[in-house]
Amino acid sequence: MPFQETIDYLFGLQKHGIKFGLSNSRRLMGLMGDPHLRFRSIHIAGTNGKGSTAAFLAGMLLAAGYRVGLYTSPHLVSFTERIRINNVPITEDRVIDLAERVRTRYESLPPAEGGGLTPTFFEVTTAMAFTCFAEERVDVAVVEAGMGGRLDSTNVITPMVSVITNIDLEHTEYLGDTIEKIAGEKAGVIKPAVPVVTGAAQPEALRVIEQTAASAGSPVHRMPNDFGGVPRSAGQEQAFDYRGIGMRLADLRIGMRGQHQIGNACLALAAAECIAQGGMAVPDAAIRTGLANAVWEGRLERVAERPDIFLDGAHNPASARVLADAVRDLRQGYRHLVLVIGILMDKDCRGIVSQLAPLADRVIVTKPRYSRALDIQLLAAEIGAFHRTADAAGNVAEAIGLARQGAAENDLILITGSLYTVGDARAALRPGASGPLQGLKG
Repeated sequence: MPFQETIDYLFGLQKHGIKFGLSNSRRLMGLMGDPHLRFRSIHIAGTNGKGSTAAFLAGMLLAAGYRVGLYTSPHLVSFTERIRINNVPITEDRVIDLAERVRTRYESLPPAEGGGLTPTFFEVTTAMAFTCFAEERVDVAVVEAGMGGRLDSTNVITPMVSVITNIDLEHTEYLGDTIEKIAGEKAGVIKPAVPVVTGAAQPEALRVIEQTAASAGSPVHRMPNDFGGVPRSAGQEQAFDYRGIGMRLADLRIGMRGQHQIGNACLALAAAECIAQGGMAVPDAAIRTGLANAVWEGRLERVAERPDIFLDGAHNPASARVLADAVRDLRQGYRHLVLVIGILMDKDCRGIVSQLAPLADRVIVTKPRYSRALDIQLLAAEIGAFHRTADAAGNVAEAIGLARQGAAENDLILITGSLYTVGDARAALRPGASGPLQGLKG
C-alpha cells in the first residue's frame, strides 16, 4: 500500500471519534504481542509543555548513549514525526508496514474472539509506535499522552517515572470543566510505587495529584518546591542553575527560546533524576549536551530571517499567556510585530487573542487547512476587541506572503494560534514538504 493510502486509512479512523477507555488498546497490544512490556518508558501528561519536556528528556538520554524511542502527537508536516528512534523520524516504508500489520491483526479477528474491533486513530498509532519501539529494541521510550491520561491509549505502560507538566482548562467536553476534574484525568497516569514529577501550580490540582499518588504509594516531586531552575541573569534567560531533588548543576544552557522552557527543562531533569534511581544513569556531561542540543519544532521556532519568522503552536489561553511573555522579551530587538493567527473553532478564541493581539502592530487572520478551523470573519471579529484592525488571508501560505509585504528586515512575524496553523506554515516555508499537519488526539 502506498504511503498516502496508508495515511488516508489512518485518518479515516477518525470516523470512530475519540473513545476514552483502555480495552481497545489492551486488545491491540495483545494482538501485537504486548510490545509495551518489552521496553522501559517515561510517561508525560499535562496541559502544555509535554512535547518540549519530552524532547529535553529524550535528548539527555540519547547523549548518555541509550537507544531512545520518542512518541509524540500531533505532527507538524509528516506523520513520520510522531514516532522517532534516536530523534530520527521513522521512514514512510516503516509506517506502511506497521499500519498494515496492526490493521491485519484486528480485522482478522473471528467473531468468536470478539471480531468487529473498531479502534480509533490514536489507538492504532499507539500500537504502531509501541510495536516499533519493541522491535527496535529501544532502551527506553519517552511517551507523550495524547489527551488526558487516565483513559488515554498510551496508559497501558508502567513507566519508570510519570511526569505531569501542568494543569489548565482544555478539552473540557472530554476531560471535565474544572481544574480538579482535569487534574483527575491527568493524574490517571500515576502507577503504583512509580515516582511522579509535576509542574502543576494550582492548589486544587496539586491536591488531586498528591491524593492519587498517595493512594498508589508513589512519591511526588513538585516544582518549584522540590526542584527548579534559576536564570543566571536577566540577559541570559536560557542559561540557568538547576536545584534538583538530589543534585545541583550550574550554568546549564538550552537552545529553545522562552523562559518557560527553563521550567520544561527542569521537569525533564527531575525525571532524569528519578530514572537514575531506577538504574538508568545520565551523567552530567550528557545532561549538558542533551539540553543544549534539544529542539522541538513549532515552539517559538525561527524558520526564516529578514524579516524573522517565528512559529509557535500556542492553542489555549495558558499557552498563549506563556507565549506573550516570551514575545515581550523577544521583540525588544525588533521594530514591529506582525501577528499571523489561525485558531480552531473548538478552542477558547477570546482567551487566546486577548493575550496576543494587544502586542501586535499588525494582525493577519487566517485559517489552517483543517475542518475544525475557525471562520476567518469570526476570528477577525474577536481580534477587533483587542486590536484596531485585522487583514485577512484565505490560507496560511497567503498570510505569510501578506505578512512579508511591507515588513522591514528588522520586523518580527509571529505565526501562531494552533499547531495546525504552524504545520501549514512549515509546509509552506519548506519546499517539498509532504503536507500539513493532520490528526486528532484521543
